[in-house]
Amino acid sequence: MVQLSEKELSSLNSLLNEEELLIKKFQMLAEQCEDENVKCKFNEIADKHQRHFNTLYSQLG
Repeated sequence: MVQLSEKELSSLNSLLNEEELLIKKFQMLAEQCEDENVKCKFNEIADKHQRHFNTLYSQLG
């Protein structure tokens, strides 16, 4: 396993926080949306950011 520097870990933490915020934001927008097409798109975007989060998180382990 590759050791990450303190700067890399800090950057990774920032990216994880940003992705988590985007996931929550698009999930909230989907919940509030009445148009099914737009709701579906918001859920797709939330899922995309969840995949980004998972990929970044996997770099920690």
